[in-house]
Amino acid sequence: MNAFAAEFVGTMFLILFGNGVVANVVLAKTKGSDSGWIVITAGWGFAVFVGAFCSAEYSGAHINPAITIAMLASGQMGLATALGYFVMQMLGAFAGGCLVYLFYREHFIATDDPDGKLACFCTAPNIRNLNQALLCEIIGTFALVFPVFLIAQPTLTLPGGSIGEEIPIGLGSLGLMPVSLLVFAIGLSLGGTTGYAINPARDLGPRIAHALLPIPGKRDSDWEYAWVPVVGPAIGALLATGIYWLLV
Repeated sequence: MNAFAAEFVGTMFLILFGNGVVANVVLAKTKGSDSGWIVITAGWGFAVFVGAFCSAEYSGAHINPAITIAMLASGQMGLATALGYFVMQMLGAFAGGCLVYLFYREHFIATDDPDGKLACFCTAPNIRNLNQALLCEIIGTFALVFPVFLIAQPTLTLPGGSIGEEIPIGLGSLGLMPVSLLVFAIGLSLGGTTGYAINPARDLGPRIAHALLPIPGKRDSDWEYAWVPVVGPAIGALLATGIYWLLV
């Protein structure tokens, strides 16, 4: 499997398991209905484990444009490869969102809450202050990306060379359990305001899926907010990159 395909597969499984746990908790008549925030944050931690496990050997397991932006900004990744990663991450996230809908289709039908249905695809702030939400996404993504630089090796050379250059570090370079625990910790400590997207593809890809899928009783896809979990993680990644290189 080449690096681009790995980013698609890893991101798809990230969303299938991550948004899947949200659907299990939020939607009506599931086995996990109303089981709470701890289940969601644990599920997302394991979702990152699965996504990184699937893609680490082949792409470095970015599975997040914020990680790719950090690698590009630090000079550890070429622009053409980064653009390819962005596209495949977005497509993988869209596919994962569609799979969650197909899996929980009967429960979407049984659920009356349109906001809950939207939450199975993308994030929203609990208090609607977009500037504050942007700040939360910046800090949350900083808390993800900075440890990647601190713990991971500078580059990860992978076999095959299918894209003509070394594959830069990503979440897989941290080790699968540490990065899962890191995302779990971010969710527990920093997730209560915006739902900690900390990943533009994780939010935008499934949000597009929500807009296109024939979900009964759905609301609009909240495009007024959609820029926050895209711009915030991008800024957080660049901030983490700049501070890291100033310190080292």
